[in-house]
Amino acid sequence: MAIYSYKTEPLLDFTDPLVLKKYEEGLKVVEGYLGETYPLIINGEFVETNNVYTSVNPAKHSEVIGKIHQASIKNAEDAMNAALTAFETWRKVKASIRADVLFKAAAIIRKRKYEFSALMTKEAGKPWPEADADTAEAIDFLEYYGRQMLELEETDKKTLSRRNMERNEFKYIPLGVAAVITPWNFPLAILAGMTCAAVVAGNTVLLKPAITTQVIGYKFMEVLHEAGLPKGVVNFIPGDGPEIGEYMVDHPKTRFISFTGSKTVGQLIYHNASKVNEGQIWLKRVIAEMGGKDAILVDNDADLELAAESIVKATFGFSGQKCSACSRAIIHEDVYDEVLANVIKQTKELTIGDPSNFKNFMGPLTDQKAYDKVSSYIEIGKTEGNLVVGGDGSDKEGWFINPTIFADCAHDARIMTEEIFGPVLAIAKVKSFEEGIKVANNTIYGLTGAVISRNREHLEMAREDFHVGNLYFNRKCTGAIVGYQPFGGFNMSGTDSKAGGPDYLQLHMQAKTVSEML
Repeated sequence: MAIYSYKTEPLLDFTDPLVLKKYEEGLKVVEGYLGETYPLIINGEFVETNNVYTSVNPAKHSEVIGKIHQASIKNAEDAMNAALTAFETWRKVKASIRADVLFKAAAIIRKRKYEFSALMTKEAGKPWPEADADTAEAIDFLEYYGRQMLELEETDKKTLSRRNMERNEFKYIPLGVAAVITPWNFPLAILAGMTCAAVVAGNTVLLKPAITTQVIGYKFMEVLHEAGLPKGVVNFIPGDGPEIGEYMVDHPKTRFISFTGSKTVGQLIYHNASKVNEGQIWLKRVIAEMGGKDAILVDNDADLELAAESIVKATFGFSGQKCSACSRAIIHEDVYDEVLANVIKQTKELTIGDPSNFKNFMGPLTDQKAYDKVSSYIEIGKTEGNLVVGGDGSDKEGWFINPTIFADCAHDARIMTEEIFGPVLAIAKVKSFEEGIKVANNTIYGLTGAVISRNREHLEMAREDFHVGNLYFNRKCTGAIVGYQPFGGFNMSGTDSKAGGPDYLQLHMQAKTVSEML
């Protein structure tokens, strides 16, 4: 099948007045359906329940985004049966046809780009550039995984057969029913990537989106339907995480779990998935990404303006609610004071408020639970470091925490080692680059990191010894691009499943060899 080569979706140019106008129009489209009610989707049918969750704008509690019916255990079982039935046919559909569904879905999202981005601004609290990047990444995942599946279909061409003796065949086949549990912080990109990686590989899906961004998940289901995905291939069952999520993970017919979320939940999933339940005939596979405690290390021979800019953008972009966000700045003592002063200056210039207003760089936290957690860590920080910026917030109208910086932190302080997932930066001083590497590695996580340095020897040292799945030199530690920087981390950051990479789809499949004697 002829298909154009993979190319990343261009980001919007927000200096263009036409782009600003179209984004405003996208917001108006979303405002036109605020407060609507959304059902479950099981086997292509709309299902209503007695339990409805109300999704609100995290920047303005009083604004209802939508009301979403929540699945019960009975609904989850119905979804499993639908997925099992659909799998018997979907697994035999040609890879080229499955890929076409992804390509069509990408085209639909591209046409609805401003609407999807605006919906993320409303439901997830994403500022315009962050929401646009999320939408673009969703398109990239669809385009990339579709092509990866087409390449995997060619694997057999590399398999050898013995002349006049045998014909050998090697191919990848799908696993079965996937439990896909997605996060709220990239409510379109990661949801689309996790779901469609499973789908294009020939699996069927039970999809449980994060509770605070379920309307976005429903709108993605609209895209899959329009793209021609058969009923039952993806079943939309939003619901309570401990109840529905645990049921999906424990079910003996669940073949694998794809999860992005917190370390605590990820560990529980990994533990529960390891158990072989009655009626289960396989060992479940787990694909997990569980967060990080990411650091930017600044050398004494570095572009100090770049260092400060990278730290501020990577820390406070989307209010620090990224698993890749910088939450630690480790700075050589020779340049510590200068970098710290510049970071403070740039941070104080940030604008905070409702992300529906383009002028606001930083928006709210996702919900009250997140607000309370980050607030508690700020109180811890006040006992562990020197508060130089922020340290306060308000949950009166929305869940807002001001950009917060603690300087002069001990290397083993809690705010230097534990994931906070908010706009809080801990800064520590080191006497040497070698010490900086040790401090950077002094955490149970290993997702992203960055080094700002002109010293080639130090960069090569970091290449070998900075133990993270995604390491960046002379740039910020956020913003991995699909197909260019495959994303996934070490240690308690997950299973190092590289989303957006050349070996990601194989995690959703199993290899089969067939040999015929001639």
